[in-house]
Amino acid sequence: MENTRELFQIMTRRFGLLNKNCCTAGGIDISLIQSHILYEIEHMHQPSIQQAADVLGTDITTFSRQIQSLIKLNLIKKTPHPDDRRVHVLSLTTEGKFVAATIDHQMNAYLDEVFSHMNEFEKETVIRSIKLLNASMAKSSVCCTPLG
Repeated sequence: MENTRELFQIMTRRFGLLNKNCCTAGGIDISLIQSHILYEIEHMHQPSIQQAADVLGTDITTFSRQIQSLIKLNLIKKTPHPDDRRVHVLSLTTEGKFVAATIDHQMNAYLDEVFSHMNEFEKETVIRSIKLLNASMAKSSVCCTPLG
């Protein structure tokens, strides 16, 4: 019988190495968590700090520190919500959009290279399986439901 956990360990480790090595954009080194934050802010509509932290499953204190570092790098901006000045919404700056697009391009190029070692049927099978796994994880009572 296959050791399922070992398979996930190997895949996670390989993705970790990928993320550690890939994220330099516009002369800026971006950490793995920072790349996830940029991705989520770009794909959510002006999320509050709390909403973005919840989606990433990060506690607000750690998340706020990451946000401050991304503001200092001029990659994101924090603005008061028009309806509630106590709430701040996050958005990417022009430079932030460039960095996010560069990382996205690098990740897609890497995935294209990985999939180039498979035929079309194998690639579709893997993608369909990942979608199925994501859907099951979203339904699991022990897993990371905020990611949806």
